[in-house]
Amino acid sequence: MKIYIGTDHAGYETKEKLKSFLIDLGHEVIDKGPTSFDINDDYPDYIKPVAEAVSQDKDSRGIILGASGQGEAMCANRVSGVRAGLFYGKPPKNQTDASGHVLNMIASTRMHNNANVLSLGMRFISFEEAKEAVRIFLETEFSDDLRHIRRIKKLDY
Repeated sequence: MKIYIGTDHAGYETKEKLKSFLIDLGHEVIDKGPTSFDINDDYPDYIKPVAEAVSQDKDSRGIILGASGQGEAMCANRVSGVRAGLFYGKPPKNQTDASGHVLNMIASTRMHNNANVLSLGMRFISFEEAKEAVRIFLETEFSDDLRHIRRIKKLDY
């Protein structure tokens, strides 16, 4: 799978490590920057190109990183066709569906929302947690449930 990746200074070190991890998993990685650490960079300069690429390349996914991941997700979600889910650590309690089944936060975002971009809050998670989040994000398929398809169609207006 083609993976677009981008960050700001807060996620730069992890981005570089994640690229190797993704390549080892057999993915094609397109790095949208930055190419060097700059504490004064601005996340939209790197996140928007990731979101635009994913929007145009329907079979791809995006991984974006930042301090909290919040601004990065907001930036990405402004691009039509992008559905960025945010991860900054395990929730304080289990998430359940309507029937009471326990759900993994990232798997749920893929299965129910067909998230095509994962935003990671690097000031809240370790590199190992980031790798596990990315693995789940890439391995989980969308459910194709009609109710989820209906809801997703309402997002792009």
